[in-house]
Amino acid sequence: MDLPAALRSAIDRELAGVSRRDLTERTAATTAAYRAGRTSATAIKGREDALAYALARLPATYAATATVLAEAARMAPGFAPTSLLDAGAGPGGGSWAAAGTWPSLRQVTWMDSSPPFLDLAWRLAAGTPLADADARRADLTAGNLPGADLVLASYALAEIPAGAQDRGVAALWQATGGVLALVEPGTPAGYARILAARDALIGEGGTILAPCPHHAACPLAAPDWCHFSVRLARSRDHRLVKAADVPFEDEKFAYVVAARPHLAAAPRAPRVLARPRAGKPGIELKLCAEGGLEQRFVPRRDKAAHAAARRLDWGDSF
Repeated sequence: MDLPAALRSAIDRELAGVSRRDLTERTAATTAAYRAGRTSATAIKGREDALAYALARLPATYAATATVLAEAARMAPGFAPTSLLDAGAGPGGGSWAAAGTWPSLRQVTWMDSSPPFLDLAWRLAAGTPLADADARRADLTAGNLPGADLVLASYALAEIPAGAQDRGVAALWQATGGVLALVEPGTPAGYARILAARDALIGEGGTILAPCPHHAACPLAAPDWCHFSVRLARSRDHRLVKAADVPFEDEKFAYVVAARPHLAAAPRAPRVLARPRAGKPGIELKLCAEGGLEQRFVPRRDKAAHAAARRLDWGDSF
């Protein structure tokens, strides 16, 4: 997966004349700040920090969010949102993913606590429909969020203090008219935040569209956790600031998509929870199914089923 051409061009315009060495140093400092538990409000101090983040991290967060929203669209084929609340919008990558998924979007609201991020989101959106977005500096736990058909919080729950995350999820759900999508890093901590949100959304009557094929308790037990992966292309500058040699990156993410009960959902199917293991006898699949975890073996001799299984990847529905 790669960034939309217009977004890639906008980032390139921002990079013109900017020292790559400075961006590399800022990327390292920002990464260290996030790993130390700091939030964007303190880690992103100015325009250059926001640009370093956009170069190093926006491709990955965009790819994960686009993957999640594509699954949301598949599971709710009749959903055609006209309004979006991008909560914790950062430089706006989630809104680009949403606009690419649903051309029906007409009204976009960005909320973030970081002025440098909101300023960069404006500049990157110049000349596109997203340039009309309503940018608001706000705390996601403050309540009274503006309502929207589609509410997205991508890599945002970690920005909320642990004791306030339940309140933040409740506020996001209250603002949701149709679909709420939550995306977090694919770490045990990110999964824990998603799992807590999933439980809360089910308790509030939400319909879980993905990734779960059921509303029962998650069948995974530590040290295992539910997460997925998407491969994204790296530009030359992206490789440079991350001191990377390979032209791609695998972004791990955890997510949940919930819908209001009035939305029609496609039939649920077991979810592939790990990369399929192919061997001479056939293909082994780890599945989350309605009855819990399953290990499914598809023999090579069953040609039709084997051909279908060969097309499956981690995160797909079986």
